[in-house]
Amino acid sequence: MAGTRKPVVEVRRSQRRRRTVSAYRDGERVVVLIPDQFSRAEESEWVDRMLARLAAREGRLARSDDELLARANRLIDLYLAGYATKAVPASVRWVTNQNGRWGSCTPADRSIRISHRVQEMPEWVIDYVLLHELAHLIVPSHNARFWALVGRYPKAERARGYLEGVAAASSCAPLPT
Repeated sequence: MAGTRKPVVEVRRSQRRRRTVSAYRDGERVVVLIPDQFSRAEESEWVDRMLARLAAREGRLARSDDELLARANRLIDLYLAGYATKAVPASVRWVTNQNGRWGSCTPADRSIRISHRVQEMPEWVIDYVLLHELAHLIVPSHNARFWALVGRYPKAERARGYLEGVAAASSCAPLPT
């Protein structure tokens, strides 16, 4: 692609590392950590693979509010078609000030806010969080009618389990040494 240049890559080999490969961005360069016993061909393969993974992750982080609104409209068509006029939000946006919840909805002004922490999650989890908030435009409380609307999403239970796991993992404090 014109205008896109390959980043500077620093490969760090470790004798302690056996099978795992990881990568992270350090300023303008990418650091790839590999096992010391990897051949040059394996190194090259893993560098390319890790650059692709980082690019995909950064693409997910670059999701826009417009993309989120388009996603909301698609979910309304798929799962809330009978409530098309009630379920349409006035605004849907990513926010960075929600660390205690995945999303929120204000039915009075029809605004939906989704935590930036959800941006890195799988597509089906983002859809669940967004559909959950869209359902609040129809039913503000968490009653049986609300859960019936959310339950129209085929991966609802799976997504709830995923979110519960993320929440549990992030609340675990390291054990004292």
